[in-house]
Amino acid sequence: MGTVTLGVSISVPEPYGSLLQEQRAGFGDTAAHGIPTHVTLLPPTEVDTAALPAVEEHLAAVAAAGRAFPMRLSGTDTFRPLSPVVFVQVVEGGAACGWLQERVRDAQGPLARELHFPYHPHVTVAHGIDEAAMDTAYTELADFEAVWLTTGFALYEQGGDGVWRLQREFRFGGLPGCASRTGLPQQSHTSRPPAPAP
Repeated sequence: MGTVTLGVSISVPEPYGSLLQEQRAGFGDTAAHGIPTHVTLLPPTEVDTAALPAVEEHLAAVAAAGRAFPMRLSGTDTFRPLSPVVFVQVVEGGAACGWLQERVRDAQGPLARELHFPYHPHVTVAHGIDEAAMDTAYTELADFEAVWLTTGFALYEQGGDGVWRLQREFRFGGLPGCASRTGLPQQSHTSRPPAPAP
């Protein structure tokens, strides 16, 4: 049946998500419009198409065990020179993200995998562009702040065009509508901390 490339992430809500996506495009990152703004829980991972029902069941169980938590972004940092990435820092909610990503990648689950680098929650705002543009991204978003209540996460699939599209949202336990499916052509990107892919 073939394979698909999946990612799991927490979306940065509006108006922050679109603002950072447009900023990323403005810095010259041509991948920006195929990558909605997010915090990665599972980097790009190839799975058999036949495993998709098990993947969704697994993620629903992870979400059911989770609880809403505050997320705060503040200022910029970079993975340079290790990787050509500038990102907005997660200064609150990082521990909860860490808890979630470990369970998403559970060794007994359908998304079991090792990471190439230690997990580091962040929001990429520039990747693989020239150094001057990276410096601009680092400076222009240095005062960026965003706060919201995280109520769940979502599963994305990468299309042949490189665009990440939302497949299903999973709400944390105790919240109404614990899981919902959508066909909206939204996209996301997942990253491999601390040297993320676009």
